[in-house]
Amino acid sequence: MIHNRSSMRRALRTATASAVIVGLSFALAPVAASAADAGTGWLRLGHLSPDTKSVDVEVTTPDGATVLELNGVSYGEVSPYSELQVGTYTVSMVPAESSAATAPVISAEIEVPATSATTVVAYGPSTDLEVKAVDDDLAAPTAGLGRVRLFQASTITDSVDVETSTGLPIAKDAAAGTVTDYAEIPAGSWTLELTGGKGDATSDVDVAAGSVSTLFVLDTADGGLTILPIVDSAAVGDSPLGGVQTGGGGTAPRDFFSTIGGRGEGTGAFE
Repeated sequence: MIHNRSSMRRALRTATASAVIVGLSFALAPVAASAADAGTGWLRLGHLSPDTKSVDVEVTTPDGATVLELNGVSYGEVSPYSELQVGTYTVSMVPAESSAATAPVISAEIEVPATSATTVVAYGPSTDLEVKAVDDDLAAPTAGLGRVRLFQASTITDSVDVETSTGLPIAKDAAAGTVTDYAEIPAGSWTLELTGGKGDATSDVDVAAGSVSTLFVLDTADGGLTILPIVDSAAVGDSPLGGVQTGGGGTAPRDFFSTIGGRGEGTGAFE
């Protein structure tokens, strides 16, 4: 069982409005474990609702046993992967520091498949908050390339286009709440150009050879857009030394969360 509330709280870093990600390197995101035995899978959690205040997140089994707790999760934070037994779980979110009797503001059942990685996020405006589970394909890219995909989580535009400054397309008309397929691009430093609605943005990212990454499109504090790169797996096939090195259960030797953005504390339903 993974259950260490105090150590996760100490390790949590809160995103601030000044923590805009433009220029953030893939290398700063957590390294994902890609190998689990036949009875386990990988799960990570994220808060992508810009006007929702910090939340406490709980993952429980059908009989109510808690297997994972994350406290004070702010907008623009994504946890590393945690290894869980295969099965059905309920992910519940309540306002941060709520009492144990507080009813969840939102909850959803999710599946953790065997030897697979899953990302579960809360996204959308606080008045229409949704939970989305996404399968993460950690298969190795072709030698010398990296694999990237786009998660369109912005609430201020219906769709976005992303391409490199050299004209290589990453995503076209990506609708809000959707996730594109992974695409392979040559390893190296890239400038990505984002267009959507009234907002345009650029982001410089480093794509490491052999890496698998997700580009999250989020809102910024000034009403713009930003691209937030998070590594799904920096070395596919290599398990972290000593087990789940960057996972839950108090085993993380570094900051537990990868801070990915932009607007800090929300002002919506969790006030």
